[in-house]
Amino acid sequence: MSSQRPYFFYFFLTVKLTVGRSLLGAVNNSLLGVLRAHEAIGPSCGNTLCQLQQQRTFIQMRTNLKVVDNSGAKRVMCIQALKGKKGARLGDTIIASVKEAQPRGKVKKGDVVYGVVVRAAMQRGRCDGSEIKFDDNAVVLVNKQGEPIGTRVFGPVPHELRRKKHVKILTLAQHIA
Repeated sequence: MSSQRPYFFYFFLTVKLTVGRSLLGAVNNSLLGVLRAHEAIGPSCGNTLCQLQQQRTFIQMRTNLKVVDNSGAKRVMCIQALKGKKGARLGDTIIASVKEAQPRGKVKKGDVVYGVVVRAAMQRGRCDGSEIKFDDNAVVLVNKQGEPIGTRVFGPVPHELRRKKHVKILTLAQHIA
């Protein structure tokens, strides 16, 4: 028997993960990505660490994003990526619906707004050969002309936004990555 695990080992892992799902109730998107990655890899991979790697994808329809400005919104859900794309990356503009908002903010829950993606969990290559990715997906809310609604931007923002003509967001940002 060459370094192959017996079938019951994978059955046990699957049963354990299924029980974990039912105990958690509503499982967030990141954990489901881990579970799907495990199921997709299956018994061909010998290392259990590589089985738990998460697949990072575009920001697409129904993706929940964190709002990192002081416009009043806390969380938005992507409705559509603009310019006919199937998904959005760093610097792309999306249409989103406000899901959670502060009581006295400029935007209210249920408003349909435009946003620029300033942080994405999907890995992106840079011109110098390095790669950048963030821990979360985040947007800055903008109006139809592309000007930010808020007056401050929290957290790091990649300098690639300069090429996408979002210089105003870079000037408001605390850190430029």
